[in-house]
Amino acid sequence: MNQDYITPDPWSIIEDGFEIDRVQSSESLFSVGNGSMGQRANFEETYTGPSFQGSYIGGVYYPDKTRVGWWKNGYPEYFSKVLNAPNWIGINVMVDDEILDLFSCKKVDKFRRELNMKEGWLGRSFEATLQNGVILKVDVKRFLSLEHEELGVIKYDVTPLNTDAKITYQPYLDSGITNQDTNWDDQFWQTTDKEVDQNQGFIRSHTLKTFYEVCSFMESKIFLNNKELNTQGESLQKEMEVSISFSEHVAKGSTLSVHKFAGYTTSLNHDKTELISAAKSILKIATDLGFDALLQSQKEAWDKIWQMSDITIEGDVKAQQGIRFNIFQLNQTYTGTDHRLNIGPKGFTGEKYGGSTYWDTEAYCIPFYMATKDQHVARNLLKYRYNHLGKAIENAEKLGFSNGAALYPMVTMNGEESHNEWEITFEEIHRNGAIAYAIFNYHRFTGDYSYIPEMGLEVLIAIARFWHQRATFSTPKDKYVILGVTGPNEYENNVNNNWYTNYMAKWCIEYAVENLRMVEKEFKDDYGRIIQKTALTTTEVDDMLKVAENMYFPYSEEHGVYLQQDGFLDKEMVKVDDLDKNLRPINQNWSWDRILRSPYIKQADTLQGFYFFEHHFQTEDVEKHFDFYEPFTVHESSLSPCVHSIQAALLGRMEQAYSFYLRTSRLDLDDYNKEVKEGCHITSMAGTWMSIVEGFGGMRVKNDQLHFSPKIPKEWVSYSFKVNFRNHILKVNVSHEGTHFTLDKGEALAVDLDGKTIKVA
Repeated sequence: MNQDYITPDPWSIIEDGFEIDRVQSSESLFSVGNGSMGQRANFEETYTGPSFQGSYIGGVYYPDKTRVGWWKNGYPEYFSKVLNAPNWIGINVMVDDEILDLFSCKKVDKFRRELNMKEGWLGRSFEATLQNGVILKVDVKRFLSLEHEELGVIKYDVTPLNTDAKITYQPYLDSGITNQDTNWDDQFWQTTDKEVDQNQGFIRSHTLKTFYEVCSFMESKIFLNNKELNTQGESLQKEMEVSISFSEHVAKGSTLSVHKFAGYTTSLNHDKTELISAAKSILKIATDLGFDALLQSQKEAWDKIWQMSDITIEGDVKAQQGIRFNIFQLNQTYTGTDHRLNIGPKGFTGEKYGGSTYWDTEAYCIPFYMATKDQHVARNLLKYRYNHLGKAIENAEKLGFSNGAALYPMVTMNGEESHNEWEITFEEIHRNGAIAYAIFNYHRFTGDYSYIPEMGLEVLIAIARFWHQRATFSTPKDKYVILGVTGPNEYENNVNNNWYTNYMAKWCIEYAVENLRMVEKEFKDDYGRIIQKTALTTTEVDDMLKVAENMYFPYSEEHGVYLQQDGFLDKEMVKVDDLDKNLRPINQNWSWDRILRSPYIKQADTLQGFYFFEHHFQTEDVEKHFDFYEPFTVHESSLSPCVHSIQAALLGRMEQAYSFYLRTSRLDLDDYNKEVKEGCHITSMAGTWMSIVEGFGGMRVKNDQLHFSPKIPKEWVSYSFKVNFRNHILKVNVSHEGTHFTLDKGEALAVDLDGKTIKVA
């Protein structure tokens, strides 16, 4: 834990008191989104202190030219990045012609910020003493509409407390923005048009290179003591900014409010010639409904989400707050309605990692969306990868692979690889396995096999071809080996025979062939189409299986465990507990050379394989490998604690499981990795959900049936969650007295509880 200023609360993230040095962290933590767009919790009014401005539109990106010190053949030319979009939230506030700025005013009192997760809005209130002596009370509420996904709404109230004052509001749009994360300080946007119509403002701009057309729009209404003033504002225009100014003399104790309705229309969803007319249609709906009706709609939309996705924890407020924060951010980031979109590791909370798609989606996020949404949401995530299969084949071709072998990108927006660190781009090829595993996981959980003959089998064949070609036959070992790779543990690069990678390769080939035979038997038309399209032969299939059947796995007879890779035991095996705590995190204190020579594990690597393929091993195998590797794991990846929590719970080590759960659920709230100001760890938040459902709840799918082996931390009175399993909505409630099931939807469902089958009706 590196920060502790968030007030524990079961339904809200709350900050009391204004501290300049935590503004950027709070901008991340209090971010809002609606699946289509999102923004950091920047202040609406002017703020001249350190800040990380960020507004983002799903699917709008820029191919930033790669910048590396030493260019290598095969590097991607571009690193695709989510863009800091034109700013629509801005409202300059002047009081007797002095600008309200919390960084420069005399005093800030009663500052309170709240992210209400139950109802889906961000609120802020404070009292400010300006340099001119005027004391103001300010209340602000903001949300991004779930019902109207292109719309954001702000209600901004100012009350002079000690004197009458002239209050001026200047709501504005600003397209003169830049990314903090940029390689060459390129201009990403070009402003093409500005327009003002009554109290409406519009800025048209487009991205350079990708030419996404965007219309940023706004309309504002002014209220005095909740009574609307039919005031025509004064329009002001700069080169890349449109603002409309409203001024009123306000008596002491009276409240002047501005309701701002704003957002984006884009060429992703509209004809580029119709962006302003589409924006006007949205504004008409918004202003007719008004702030209160839109807020009520927001509350109802979030209530519907929480009815299915909520996890309740009784007796531990911090644990409850942590899991709800994670679930809230996941639902803000991805709604599943648009198969063109995916889930970036920072979501809409920051620019790090380019806002692109990683293997995190398949490895961590799909289970959450499968169980808490309709199965079509997870299917859309799989469709996203199928639509990029051609690009994955191109990516492999650039590296010398042939015959339709596919290497899915480590980082992507449109299917092309856009990561430019050689040890990741060329070597972290285990990501291919996560794509195949997601197909397996989807079928196992939903029972929907149709994806495989329709799309998935083509993906599996292309991935199997890659592993077939990537493996090398070792004459001394009389086995196939995979050389020069990086596993999930990125603290070891360019290693040979990473166990997780080799095991994934073997399984991917066998799973592809298994489904090839299933489709040949049950879906003959699809089989014929796929064979013709892929030109797959029986000889090639036999050669693939030969690789899988003869794959090499490094193993230590002394320790009775699979080794993370060749030579792992050659390291100086000093355990994490023996490290100087002042050197943690090591990625911020050690040279990369020192990290690579150490035994320290950034995230679950071998244990990641045991998590995926637990059904291939005995519990004793999991225990032996957990005991061997966990003492060397520093958990400096956000993706690490959740897997360890699940496995600790499986082994009945509840204190350890609970500790890992707190770390994953409050990773950002407590800033464990000292980096939350850069944005929240969205994809690992799905791992937090898994820590409860698969860890403490012990949920597994075996032989088309849900199995549970529930455990409960001693700190909790009870916990409950729901899963949508094959259109049966099952609620699971676990307490120290036992486990209770309720079926909210569907016919009677057989479930296994600690080895005993029971029927829930």
